[in-house]
Amino acid sequence: MEKLHWYAMYVRMHHEKKTAEKLGMMGVEHYLPVQEVVRQWSDRKKKLQVVVIPMMIFVRTGEKGRIRLMQEVPAITGTLIDRCTHRPAVIRDEEMERFRFMLDFSEEAVSFINEPLQKGERVRVIKGPLTGLEGELIVVDGKTQVTVQIDQLGYAKVEIPVGYIEKANQ
Repeated sequence: MEKLHWYAMYVRMHHEKKTAEKLGMMGVEHYLPVQEVVRQWSDRKKKLQVVVIPMMIFVRTGEKGRIRLMQEVPAITGTLIDRCTHRPAVIRDEEMERFRFMLDFSEEAVSFINEPLQKGERVRVIKGPLTGLEGELIVVDGKTQVTVQIDQLGYAKVEIPVGYIEKANQ
């Protein structure tokens, strides 16, 4: 049996949800990071499901399965490549679990940044819906944020009150 890994796969613009639907119908384990946001128009407000990382979906499959998906799903345009090995980037299971936990339980909007951050202190969330999440503490524009790194992709970050975190044991 082929060993399964998480891969970040590129999809055509605005095809993320349709691709997730197709992968679901094919029985392929996948994760499309979406979050509910309220958008304000001049005459109304509306809740929308917004894709966190445009043009990307995460798929858990083996190497042969990844190649098969690229051939069988026209909306998939490629795979994130590891800059060092020049091979498809494998995302560790622990990174995906932390990222999914952050998205599933955060009351604040999660954003994604891919530029390197200053190395900060390791922290653990001790209160609120993200209790147990470990990440790195950063301060952006005077606001405390916790980041979770996905090595090949960058950092997911969420704003969190200082009283909700404590220093993590190294």
